[in-house]
Amino acid sequence: MEELRTYRDWPIAPISKPTEGALGLTGTWRTFRPIINKDRCIKCLMCWLFCPEAAIGVDEDGGPTINYDYCKGCGICATECRYGAIEMVREEEVIA
Repeated sequence: MEELRTYRDWPIAPISKPTEGALGLTGTWRTFRPIINKDRCIKCLMCWLFCPEAAIGVDEDGGPTINYDYCKGCGICATECRYGAIEMVREEEVIA
């Protein structure tokens, strides 16, 4: 099996970092909410790298956190997570 790598292992290349809130508050668009399972997360931050809204930040422990005011629920973070640490849950099923 191929060794799984994080974005830190990639060759140096220019990337564009999205700006949080470029489209304004997008959280009301969401049908699905990404939920991070901290026990499965290895803190590779692939979700952070691929989030088109920059709604994923990094907490004091180096793990991802989601700003739901800007998350539009596209699911890219869950798709890019090779460890299945992000689950997309219907918004109405989330207990606030």
